[in-house]
Amino acid sequence: MADAIQRVQYFYAEVPDKPGEGARILSILKEEGVNLLAFSGFPKGRRAQIDFMPVDHAAFKAAAKKAKLKLVGPKTGFLIQGDDRIGAVADIVSKLGEAGINVTAVDAVAAGAGRYGAILWVKPRYVNKAANILGASQPEQSQ
Repeated sequence: MADAIQRVQYFYAEVPDKPGEGARILSILKEEGVNLLAFSGFPKGRRAQIDFMPVDHAAFKAAAKKAKLKLVGPKTGFLIQGDDRIGAVADIVSKLGEAGINVTAVDAVAAGAGRYGAILWVKPRYVNKAANILGASQPEQSQ
């Protein structure tokens, strides 16, 4: 089965890099019934950046306000899902590299049951070109 590659909208926020901050935010999203396609967090200087790919943008924004997050976005990234195999992500990033598109970041994980998932970012000026190369579908999230 071919990989399912979807263009998705995401938001990010910079938060204090301290124990429990991610748990606090994710707990509020949970309480508010916000479903995420993906979530990523990493240190950024003395703070942390957290990226959210929500299913429902309006519900996410309301919950983020409750969590006192200053959001940036929406921006565009890619959600990739497929059958796990050796070199799955190598094949994808190779296509982009051959087209002269630098991958800004990628996170991938084996999902079990023979499946894998990944989130991938490129510079905004390359989103449309990357989407065409990867055969990505348009976002289905609500605005």
